[in-house]
Amino acid sequence: MIATKTRFTKDSVIGDIVKHSPSASKVIEKYFGNGCFTCPGMKVESLSFGAMMHNIDPNKIIEELNSLED
Repeated sequence: MIATKTRFTKDSVIGDIVKHSPSASKVIEKYFGNGCFTCPGMKVESLSFGAMMHNIDPNKIIEELNSLED
């Protein structure tokens, strides 16, 4: 069976990103800080919403997340 890599989009939920890619935690922390991991919104908020709340271009984060090797 061939494993396919998960591709993240602006609509991906932050909690799902971290669940599917352990190394994504570092990227999320880099752009959003540690508070993201204790926020209940992590389970429902999209990457684009988080980027908007932190005034960051979501495409920059998506590109970095999709370049991860795990």
